[in-house]
Amino acid sequence: MSKPISNHKQLLASLPDTLRQELTCKSDFRGLAKLSSHIVAIGFSTFWIVQGLPGWQGMMVLQGIMLVFLFTLLHETSHSTVFKTQWLNATVGWICSLIVILPPNWFRFFHLAHHRHTHDPEKDPELEGGKPETLSQYLWAVSGIPVWKFHLKTIALNAFGNPNYDYVPPSGLLKIKHEARIMVGLYAVVFLWMMVSGNLALVWLWFLPVLLGQPFLRLYLMAEHDRCPHVSSMLENTRTTFTNRFVRWLAWNMPYHAEHHSYPSVPFYQLPKFHEVAKEHLRVTENGYVQFQREKIATLEATGEQA
Repeated sequence: MSKPISNHKQLLASLPDTLRQELTCKSDFRGLAKLSSHIVAIGFSTFWIVQGLPGWQGMMVLQGIMLVFLFTLLHETSHSTVFKTQWLNATVGWICSLIVILPPNWFRFFHLAHHRHTHDPEKDPELEGGKPETLSQYLWAVSGIPVWKFHLKTIALNAFGNPNYDYVPPSGLLKIKHEARIMVGLYAVVFLWMMVSGNLALVWLWFLPVLLGQPFLRLYLMAEHDRCPHVSSMLENTRTTFTNRFVRWLAWNMPYHAEHHSYPSVPFYQLPKFHEVAKEHLRVTENGYVQFQREKIATLEATGEQA
């Protein structure tokens, strides 16, 4: 009788070598095909807005959702799993970082630390500042304003300050300084061009849409670890959320999040297959993001009543 699987390390150890090789096989074609579909979708909403077609104001929300969810693609490129060719991962990651205003190399250091210390209150950088504990804190977090302030502060500190992050090695400090200065320079050129030319297209196609779309990304990301146990097993400290095909497409299959944390080397398009292997061992799952948010808000209201 085989020993019951209680954590992600035992799950990975149980995988046959042939399955490991299949799950971790990277493909430029699969990555480019998925990227093309995302670009086409953004192109469609861009055309709708530019042409001023009926409901173009509402289309700005969809545009913003598709733009801010490029964060999930940036996240995947930080693992170098989207494409087999490394320069494709780096180039696409840079483009996504400019759109979501988040330095790519700094984020990679930040995110790898998150993977090493997932949901550890003392070491996980994602937990700095804490989670919303009241309804007002929840609404403030969902607004997206705190994360935009954090992104801008990070870029400014990295470019012009003396950053000192536990998760960035000394050899990486110069890299994150250079990339932040490049980003500042590019944004300065773009906004100077807008002021001189009077062309405000990017306001309607990028700036306002990402502001409108950010709350949806906040609601999505909240489900990944919130209210999970502070333990070391990725099967328990990370939540997989069952959702529809559109959300899985939009988020590059990251709703399979416990699977991703258990085996980060698995490309996004292989996560459904890995889910079939891991599903009976998952400890924390949810049937949809709406259901998660209902339970989250109920917890906040209960906390408020006790206070």
